[in-house]
This record gives sequence, structure tokens and C-alpha cells, in this order.
Amino acid sequence: MNWLLLLFLALGLFLAAADSNYDYYRLPTALRPQKYYLRILTHLENRKEFRFSGTVKILIEALENTNNITLHSSTLAIDESQTTLRQISGGEKKDNCVASTEVNTNHEFYIFKTCQQLLAGNIYELSVSFSAELQDQLKGYYRSSYVDPAHNETRWISITQFEPTSARLAFPCFDEPGYKAPFVITLGHHRKFTALSNMPVDRTSSHDTLPDYIWTEFQESLPMSTYLVVYSVNDFIHKLSSLNNKPLFRTWARPNAIDQCDFASEFGPKVLKYYEQLFGIGFPLPKMDQMAIPDFDARAMENWGLVTYTESSLLYSPEYTTLMGKKSIANTMAHELAHQWFGNLVTMKWWNDLWLNEGFATYVSSLCIESIHPEWRSVELDSHSNLLTFFKIDSLESSHPVSRPVELASQIFESFDEISYEKGSLVLRMMHLFLGEESFRSGLKSYLEKYSYKNADRDDLWDSLTQAAHKNFILPKDYEIKAIMDSWILQTGYPILHVTRDYSARTASFSQDRYLLNTNLSKTDRSECWWIPLSFTTQEEKDFNNTAPKAWMECSKTAKSLPKTLEDLPGPDQWVIFNTRLSSPYKVNYDARNWELLIATLNSDDFESIHVVNRAQLLSDVLYFAWTGEQGYDTALKVIGYLKRERELLPWRSVLDQLNIVSSLIQPTSNFGTFKRFISKLITPIYEHLDGINYTDTTSIRNQDELHLKLIVAAWACPIQVSDCVAQSLLYFSNWRSEANPDENNPVPLAARDTVYCTAIRRGSDEDWDFLWTRYLRSNVAAEKQTILRSLSCTQEVWLVQRYIERIFEGKGDIRKPDSVSTFKSIASSEVGFLLAKEYFMENIELISKFYHPQPETMSEILLTLSSQIYTRKDYNKFKDFVANSKDYLKNMDQAISQALETILTNVQWMSQKQIQFTRAIEKFL
Repeated sequence: MNWLLLLFLALGLFLAAADSNYDYYRLPTALRPQKYYLRILTHLENRKEFRFSGTVKILIEALENTNNITLHSSTLAIDESQTTLRQISGGEKKDNCVASTEVNTNHEFYIFKTCQQLLAGNIYELSVSFSAELQDQLKGYYRSSYVDPAHNETRWISITQFEPTSARLAFPCFDEPGYKAPFVITLGHHRKFTALSNMPVDRTSSHDTLPDYIWTEFQESLPMSTYLVVYSVNDFIHKLSSLNNKPLFRTWARPNAIDQCDFASEFGPKVLKYYEQLFGIGFPLPKMDQMAIPDFDARAMENWGLVTYTESSLLYSPEYTTLMGKKSIANTMAHELAHQWFGNLVTMKWWNDLWLNEGFATYVSSLCIESIHPEWRSVELDSHSNLLTFFKIDSLESSHPVSRPVELASQIFESFDEISYEKGSLVLRMMHLFLGEESFRSGLKSYLEKYSYKNADRDDLWDSLTQAAHKNFILPKDYEIKAIMDSWILQTGYPILHVTRDYSARTASFSQDRYLLNTNLSKTDRSECWWIPLSFTTQEEKDFNNTAPKAWMECSKTAKSLPKTLEDLPGPDQWVIFNTRLSSPYKVNYDARNWELLIATLNSDDFESIHVVNRAQLLSDVLYFAWTGEQGYDTALKVIGYLKRERELLPWRSVLDQLNIVSSLIQPTSNFGTFKRFISKLITPIYEHLDGINYTDTTSIRNQDELHLKLIVAAWACPIQVSDCVAQSLLYFSNWRSEANPDENNPVPLAARDTVYCTAIRRGSDEDWDFLWTRYLRSNVAAEKQTILRSLSCTQEVWLVQRYIERIFEGKGDIRKPDSVSTFKSIASSEVGFLLAKEYFMENIELISKFYHPQPETMSEILLTLSSQIYTRKDYNKFKDFVANSKDYLKNMDQAISQALETILTNVQWMSQKQIQFTRAIEKFL
């Protein structure tokens, strides 16, 4: 035996030992799936034995020699006696088998140790049989139900939810996005059911041994990641779209809700057509199904060819769904269908770039809706809403970058948040605006074509867009998209741009640092730097249509902000506004003189000469700066003082969004009376201008924005008893209660129901609460059910609140699990409900943890809602101790815990440092 052979033997033994001890969070790279043959038999007839069983045959290519096959598997019972392994192509075929198995519970690995080494270049077939309970935890392959009113009978269906790491709960697989492969799926089920999956049905056949059971086999899919696999056994019916024949477009729902599918059925094909034009690539599948699931944890899921939704996110009823609800349905559909290209056709290599899926879908969905329904003005309204959402969370030290390291499954779940969605969409919008339409579109098309049916990362996208930008002379040759965008993608937080003008020299100098709500954190030792596109206009120009950067604030290679001065600015009698129409996600603070000039214009008859988006920007920014001390509340209230004449949605939404935070903190204090008078003075003019909550003449409403503004003003007016808000709400509700058939006849105006129901319950009797609860139980429309659930939390009766909380977790099913968290959050956000919800959560943490297991993201939502209203040092310490003592029940929630505790600290700081200043400022205002 020569030395070379000894070396190879030693190397083989080393690799085998290394495989055996493998304990890394990512799958080994020695193998790659080539195709899955997945066969699942589902039993839905006996509610005492909901189970599924199946076999998966995986064709596996060996890229390196190895003695192990490592798959993901969790909670599955694997019948090892049925496991087979054989070589099907490559070199000399040899018998092979599985010698033994091993489980790594840390990473949910199921490791098959082979009898013979798998050799690089060969293809093998691994066959694994498995079974599991068809459980109700809304992950993996699970069961859902609905009540058939015609027979008063519960009907059961099965459905999957695999994103991000739950395919392993349904079948052994390579459960990472980078392991794409085609799937041939066959579902066994009772013949009375319908089977659905990613692809159209290929053929059906009788089951060999089970009478009345059949096998439904689907066409082979395109290469896709495991998290996009979907299948369902159900008795739903569908509505076929009348708008096109290719692809076949169907909308599925329980039979007694099929009449709510009209809007989704007609809107969906328009969305697909828009994206085909935007991306320049046709939809690659022969059919598109969408399905409303009674119990669904996610808002929706973009499974390729079969998108699944909560009922309220897909079903539309003209009698019960508001305009805001209709727009939300459209937005959700446009988001999920955008994923058919961004996420499904081209998929991120790993979950650190989840934002490539979610940020893009969030942004282009607004472009899509703007094209189909321009009267909704989705781009402007959605980008503003996204800014308000992400500015809060990303102002925390405990936030995270858009593209973040992901090493644990819990970190994947944590990434499905405002940073990936809202911030991701906003930085893409910024890029779209500075690139221009041609470069943006051509860069996206190049990227999608190059990586179709493959995986890519952000650098691949940056390369395609840089090439397009340079080709069209949009960016200088020494500017690259990567340098610009990585400063926004790889850093936590966002900048505040400080503008200091030299009025005699007519110049302005700039500095930047990260905006933080925690004022005790030092900024001097930080080295963050963002490439900031400097768009601006002046009082003389008033050119708010040009959002292209006139200059850039650049960063050095060591991430230091480079000095920047602009010349030829106007003199001391004219203001300058930067970040035209909020084209980029940053805040702007000016010197005192520029603020004075802006205040003068806002409080003059010429206030509308400042674009409405920039009016909203000024209001939002100055209130944030007052919170953290960059400006005083006296200045902030001078800025918002003009609102008595403001009639547009966005400025009001900016102010009320900020004041809502203050309201929740000051409400339990003796200063709340002063705050109520302040709010009353602020909103009474706009409430009366909009005719309160009177909807007898809807023709007087100018546009959708005015309707939206009417809603949010009324939501403030009734709790503080502005004008006739309470009286009119109680009259509406009383008229409804007087109806002989209140489930069929509801005289409360659709748009006012949130406010009317809440006001009536807040000021009503036990009988009013029970009346509304009965309407909830009898409603067949998910949107109406959610409105009622929110409103029931408004009661001031402690015992009713306590009973309501207990109903959430009692397990009778009156409040579905997907609705339970939003219901609990509604209770926790109310004046009376907060303390009760907090105490219930802290005293019943074990019960609630088991109720939501294994869904740490749900527990995180509750934790963050409670933290937003805690404001004393004593309660902070108590909450901190509670978290420390509840680690067994708050697992995989590190990010949420950090953000909750930091939020409480910022509340404590504001109450101790700014509350008196704020109260004195509003007393002057009054």
C-alpha cells in the first residue's frame, strides 16, 4: 500500500468522522437534491384521528464524497424499516443502504449514515416513509375547519404553511432556500374532497386498499425551494376569473363564502398582467390559484401557483368590507403575486436577504395598485405609511440591519418584521427614484433573467442595477449601487441630516448621525455613515416634482461621512426643504432660522405652497426631534399650529401617529385633562369640516383620502367627546339594536363602524356588549368579525374585559387562534384593558406560551404591545424581572425582548425629562 493510497484512506476516514460530528446550523454542501417525488395520504374523516402518512423519494446528486445524507426533519415519525437507498446513475452502480441514523435536535437534522460512500458525480435515490398528526398549530401540514351553516356541521380541511422552516414538519427534505428542485406531488384523500397543489392535476387513480379514496397526482413543478411547496385537501369551491384564459386563474373559498370572491377573482389577473409588463418576463406557470383559509397564521403566503390567505385578506363583501379593507386586500394580493417573480422565480440564497423577497414585494405592490387604481394613490400613501411604521422601530438601538446575519431559526422568524418589509421597500423606492424608470426596470429585468430558477443575493442585484445605471449615464462611473445601497442595507438605523445654513454666504453645510430614541446613548463614538441623496427645493422654486438628487452626501471607504457644502442657496428670507417628497428614508433638522421661515409659511395663507408630503415630513420630524430634544416642544407646536386649516390626510396622519404614542403614556396621569383639551382644540375644526361621522351624504366626500381622514379624526374625536361624535355614534348603535333582524339589516354606515361600535361599547351596558358578541358569532364575513373583535375591547367594565381575555385562551374556538393575538393586542391598547392584559400575560405566561407554541413571533407581538405603554422605572424593573424569570416561556425572542425593554426605557426617559415641557407647551397652545 503506497503513501498516496494511505493518504486517501486517511482523508476518507477524516471526512466520515467530520460528517458524523457535523453540528453547523447550515446543511452540509456535499449533496444536492435533483427532484422530489412526494406522496402524502391524508385522513380527515375521523376527528379523533387526524393523521397523514407519506413517502418521499429524493433524487440526490453527490457533489463530494460523503458517508452521510443530512436532511431536515421535525416531529415526524420515520419508519426506518422502509428506508431505501440506491444509486441510479453515474459510475459503476453498487448496492447501497442506510446503515444507521442519527438525530441532531439543535438543528432539526435527520442524518442517514450510508453503508457505502456516496461518490461525487453519482445520482442516488433515497426513499423515506413517515407519518405525523395533522395538528392545529398552523405550521407545517395542519388542519383547519369551518362550520357549514346548512347542516350546522364542522367541516375539516388540510393545508400547508412552510415558510420559513416548516416544510421539515411535513416531510424530510433539504429545507433551505438554496436547495431548489422540481417536485412531483401526489395526494391521497377521500374522493369527496378536492386536492390542490402548486401545479395542475396530471391524473387521478383509485387507492389500492382504501375504498372511496383516490390518488391525485400533479404535474411536475418548476425548480423551487421547499418553503414554496403547498398542498391542500378540502371541500372548497372556486370562482374562475372571466378576464383571461392564460394562466388559468381560480379563487377558492369555503362554499358559504364563495360570493365574497368576486373582487379577488377579477383583480388578480390584472396584477399578473402588470408584473409581466413591469419585469418583462411572463408568468411561468400554467395556472394560478388563490385560497382563503379559515385558520392561517400568516396574512398570506406566496406559494408558487397556489397563494394562501387569511379570509380577511382575500374575501371582499361590499356590505361589510370598508374601502380601507378593500385596498388592504388589493395590497396583499399584489404583494403575494409579486413574489411569483421576486422570491419564487429568483430566490434569495439564504434568509439574511429575506428583504429581497419582502422589501421588493412591498414596494412593487404599490406600483401595481397605482397602475390599476390610480385614484387610490397607493405609492404616495403606502410609502408614507411605511415611513411612519419603520421610523419607530428603527430608532431603537436594538433594531437590526435590513440584511442581517441569520444563524438560528428564531432569527429567521425575527426577520419577518418592519425592517425587511417597510424599510426594505423604502430603500428600494429611494433607489428607484435616483436611478430613474429606465435604469430601474432594465436592471431588474436583467437580474430576473440571469437568475431565473436559481438563487441570488443582494450583490447580484446591485451588479445588474449598476450596469444599467452606467449604461444610461444615471450615475457617475465611480459610483456603484453596492456602495450606496449597502450603507442602507447593512447598517442598523437611519440618519438624521443636520442642515446648517450660512445665510450671508448663501451656503449650507451638512452632518449626519444615527437617529435614536434613547437619548442616553452616546453618538460621539459611532462611525455610521449613509450615502444620502440630497434632493431639495427652495421657497422661490417650489419644485416638489423633482425628486432626483442634486448632490450626494458621501461616505469614505472607512465609513466616515465626508464633508459636504452646497452653494448658491437663497438668502435669509427664503426657506429650503430637503428630501423632496420624502424620496429617501431619513429625517432632516434645520437651523433655527430655517425653521422660523418654514413656520411662517405654514401659518400663512400660502401653506399649501409646500407639497403635502413635505408638510407631513416637517410635522413628523419636528415631533420626533421634540421627543429626543433636538428641538423643543414650543417649536414643534408652532409647526403644527397651522393644522386648524389643514384639510389633507398625510399631515394629519403624521401628527396623530406621533400624538398616539404620547397619549398612551400621559393617559393615566393628572395631565391627561390638559392633553384632551389640546386634542379637542386641534381636531374640532377638521372634525366639523368633515361633517363628523355623518355619512348621510357620501357624495360630499371629495376623494378616498378625505374618507380615510374622516375615519382617523373620528377615532380621536369620540374618546375625547368632540362635538356630536358620541351622541351620533350612540344613535347609530341604538338604531341597529332596534332592528328586528340585526344580522341582515345594519343601519350603521360601513365606514363608521369601527368608531361607532367602539364608542357604543365604551359607554354602553352589558347587554350592548352581548348584542355585539352575538353579531360576531353569527357573522359570515371575516372583515366584519375583526371589526367587532376590536370594538369589544373598548368596554370600560373590568369584569367584561377579564371575561373577554379569558375567552381568547379558553380553547372553545369562538375566537380563532389567528384572531386571538390581534384581539389581545386590542385589549392591551385600551385604557382599562392594559393593566388587566399585562397582569394576565404575566400570571399566565405558561398557558399562553403553550397556546401559541411553536410561534415565538406571536408572543413577540404581545410583548411589544405591552411594552409600549409601560412608563415608570418601577414597572420597567418589574417587567425586566418577569422576562428574566420567564425564559422557558419566552424562547427564541431575544430581539423582541431587547426592543420591548428599550421601548420602556425610552418611555421612562420621556416621562421624566419631557412630559413637563410638553404639558407647558400645550398649555401655551391652549
